[in-house]
Amino acid sequence: MKTPPGCKATLIGLAAGFFLAGSLAAKEKDPAAVTPTTENQTPHLLLANVWNPSIDPTGWWMSEKYDGLRGYWDGQKLWSRKGNLIHAPDYFLAELPRDIALDGELWIDHGRFEETISIVRSETPDDRWNRVRYMVFDAPQAKGTFEQRMQFLRATVSEGNRFVRVVAQQRCQGVAQLIAERDRVVRQGGEGLMLRQPESAYEAGRSPTLLKVKPYDDAEATVIAHEPGKGKFAGKLGALRVRADDGREFSIGSGLTDAERESPPPVGTVITYRFQGVTAKGLPRFPSYLRVRRD
Repeated sequence: MKTPPGCKATLIGLAAGFFLAGSLAAKEKDPAAVTPTTENQTPHLLLANVWNPSIDPTGWWMSEKYDGLRGYWDGQKLWSRKGNLIHAPDYFLAELPRDIALDGELWIDHGRFEETISIVRSETPDDRWNRVRYMVFDAPQAKGTFEQRMQFLRATVSEGNRFVRVVAQQRCQGVAQLIAERDRVVRQGGEGLMLRQPESAYEAGRSPTLLKVKPYDDAEATVIAHEPGKGKFAGKLGALRVRADDGREFSIGSGLTDAERESPPPVGTVITYRFQGVTAKGLPRFPSYLRVRRD
């Protein structure tokens, strides 16, 4: 017996409805369902602003700022901030939860940034990965406030892990405690602290809900020229002429080693520099070369 056309349409509609309902129910069961990242697709990560004393940090969450390489786990693969695949060994990846997105920093220890970069950027992972730790500070696609996401992380990431760890957070009691804790971390060789606004959401891009607290400011700029040296630097690099993202141009002549003056970062290289506030013209005050930005 043939099914009338109208009944066929009804049956198809019911089947589609059941399929959609099942898909939605599956997503509801997974509080951190993820969409896998593809090669050269930049992950949509939360980026920090700089804390200034006009912002009262009381009640904010405070943690150490780890000087390593940003790592985004999409539930299947590990990616850099710029969307480059990180070739971690299987024994390292085995500690990462499947189908759950994580945001954190690949880090070895204070003062070992270059070593971290050398290991993480290698396309052939080796036993040096035994030194690396993935310091997880958020679950980008989990639901709820920052506190709820941290609770989710603590329930998801085992405390017994060797390589993957949840970053410790503590409530800030005020400016005096913030500065004291920042200085303690810096004395140990660290960069400083991160502040997270309570009950905040995870949002892609630069946000006032995440602040970095360091004894100096830093930023990035692109090398546009090499300025020749004079005096003791004759025949070598005198300063890097750079351009910031907003178009400002200025020179950086301090912070460079003799080796870097002999073989400076090529034109087109993105570098990180330190500075102490800005001048009346909006240019960085006392800019000092830190390093080539490595992704």
